[in-house]
Amino acid sequence: MAIINWATARYEGLGKEGKGQVSTQSGALKDQPYGFNTRFEDKAGTNPEEQIAAAHASCFTMALSMGLAEQGFNKGTLASKVKVRLVKDGDGFSITKSEISLDATVPGMNGKDFEQAAMDAKLDCPISKLLNCDVTLDIASFEGE
Repeated sequence: MAIINWATARYEGLGKEGKGQVSTQSGALKDQPYGFNTRFEDKAGTNPEEQIAAAHASCFTMALSMGLAEQGFNKGTLASKVKVRLVKDGDGFSITKSEISLDATVPGMNGKDFEQAAMDAKLDCPISKLLNCDVTLDIASFEGE
């Protein structure tokens, strides 16, 4: 079984002066502006790295939630922040790192078991598997037992 999702991007004009729009199948993004100025100059709109960070954060958090539920935990809160690092690489750019920071509360769970579940989720998350870069995980806080 394969689940296929899609997004579209349109770019009018070329180079730094060009302007783009990106939309997703679900409509969560609809003609969202992006371009050089939203990627490198802090202008309003989105950029590919922000979208990758959102995808990685939501995928990892869901993977961890599902793993914890499989272990019998049914209450808790997971909050992830992902930073995607874009660096100059020769004449172009490369994404070199995806940093996950996690705050969690899982009543009744011990820290060692939680850490293992989080590491498993990091490895099993389909977006982690997709990224060809260093993916790190920092459990910023955990409350359990």
